[in-house]
Amino acid sequence: MIHGLGPDVRQGIDDEIDAALARLRRRAGDLGESFAALADAVTRAASGGKRFRPALVVANFEAFGGRADEMTGVYPVAASFELLHTAFVVHDDVIDHDIERRGIPNIAGEFRLRGSGAGAGAVAAAGLGDAAAILGGDLLLYEATRLIALADISANRRAALMALFDDAVVVSAAGELADVENALRGADQSGDSLLTAAHDKTAVYSFTAPLRAGALLAGASAQDLETLRLCGGDLGLAYQLVDDLIGAFGTTDQAGRDAGGDLREAKRTPLIALAQQTPSWPTVSDALSRAHTGAIAVLEAQRVLDESGARTRLCGLVEDTLAQALISAERLPSAAATLLGGIAERIRERIP
Repeated sequence: MIHGLGPDVRQGIDDEIDAALARLRRRAGDLGESFAALADAVTRAASGGKRFRPALVVANFEAFGGRADEMTGVYPVAASFELLHTAFVVHDDVIDHDIERRGIPNIAGEFRLRGSGAGAGAVAAAGLGDAAAILGGDLLLYEATRLIALADISANRRAALMALFDDAVVVSAAGELADVENALRGADQSGDSLLTAAHDKTAVYSFTAPLRAGALLAGASAQDLETLRLCGGDLGLAYQLVDDLIGAFGTTDQAGRDAGGDLREAKRTPLIALAQQTPSWPTVSDALSRAHTGAIAVLEAQRVLDESGARTRLCGLVEDTLAQALISAERLPSAAATLLGGIAERIRERIP
């Protein structure tokens, strides 16, 4: 998502993440073999990744003229957003009953296998897996908060950062809950409520808060922080809408799972809400009801969705949202506006 960060910056972010995870593993060593296994699983869950959320923090700190001698305080804050993201992913897998991520067992999957290996039945092993994943996500949330609490920054900036972090956690939780409820309510949900859920579950913690955190650490004005709130919200919504397109039309590599996964799972997304507004909805609905049966049915659902015009309309909504973000970005310092323009282009490039 973000290009141009040097290897020293990546290393600084990775060092903070590694130190937090190493601390957890050291604590686990005195708390039994099972908890040590959980600490190892949490470490694997947080390993690798594109690190684009922490990259946003650092890139915007630099765009707002942050000084190099302040980077020791920036890295832990940046790392906190990566651990927050991992915590949400771990909990989201529990919500979705997923036991794998990108083809390998996640925390829930690892501990389900652990339970089965100890002789537990399927239900008991699944319960162990879910418990381990919930606890692992809790540990990651704490470590993320701890990084900000102990960062080498002024008390005023720490308080402001904690407010940003608080907003990221609370709004994301609200968005995730709304997303689950929307799935239960099915076709009764309006397109606006689906867009609100799409925004809340991703935009604040992935874009708005990291961008504002970097600017805040560099001493940005209240006016610029408010502009970043608007820009980040639009960028985050566009990103989530592209994720919805990938979930329906993306390749296996893009989606990180079988192509058409959202169609197989009958997920209620803005794409489906747009299709419902078209004269083709009866045909689309019929195709979607069969998508869970296999690859051929998925291809048919993709075809009728495309022909309904819903895909084109959602792509148009993505473009409009990105355009609005760039209009707001014109009020920012030129380096920050250029950064946000690059992010918008990267989001556009993900459209399947």
